[in-house]
Amino acid sequence: MLSLESVTAGYTDENIIHDISLQVDRGEIVTIIGPNGSGKSTLMKSVFGLTRMRGGRISFLGQDITGKRPNELVRLGLAYVPQERNVFSSLTVKENLEMGGVSLTGAIGERLETVLELFPRLAERLGQKAGTLSGGEQKMLAVGRAMIAKPLLLMLDEPSAALSPKIMAQLFAEIEEINRRGVTVLMVEQNARKALAISHRGYILEMGRIRFQGPAESLLDDPEVCHLYLGRR
Repeated sequence: MLSLESVTAGYTDENIIHDISLQVDRGEIVTIIGPNGSGKSTLMKSVFGLTRMRGGRISFLGQDITGKRPNELVRLGLAYVPQERNVFSSLTVKENLEMGGVSLTGAIGERLETVLELFPRLAERLGQKAGTLSGGEQKMLAVGRAMIAKPLLLMLDEPSAALSPKIMAQLFAEIEEINRRGVTVLMVEQNARKALAISHRGYILEMGRIRFQGPAESLLDDPEVCHLYLGRR
């Protein structure tokens, strides 16, 4: 579904990721983990056309998308939720969700119902200003807005950042449900063990390069991976 071949990219004159090759197959949850500064977010931004590509190729559904603009990628079926709280604070929850469909044709009523079914907490707060929501609710809203476009591939950068353990568990359960409904997920996460537990496969980045890759279960059982990146159970 999504393929990166020898991708090198960064910002201004500096490369952050080097010779990255990875694959995301339809129906998977794939998680990218690694230390801070290893290039995880840069990799996600590169897929979404937000960095300077200096080598390699990115394809989606067999089409070369290297260098395409974010609005073009959304129309192809990609959605990206960055790590930063990405909501319009002065707009209501409903208005934020509707913003997810501004580039779409036709009514979004059915899509809105589906998102509110996934995130019932948002349904209770449709008229509330987004800026007054908790951090966890704002993250749910950002994911929900991305889902309005009915993406084929949902890309999440640190979805559990700064969330309480309870809200994090709830969000991971919602990500699993999104995947069960047919959406492929590519995720960057610091909560590595919990993220791999709901994933099919994983990649581990260090200093801008892939150091380990494989089925999530195998990574969770690998003593070296556990020692270096996952910590104690």
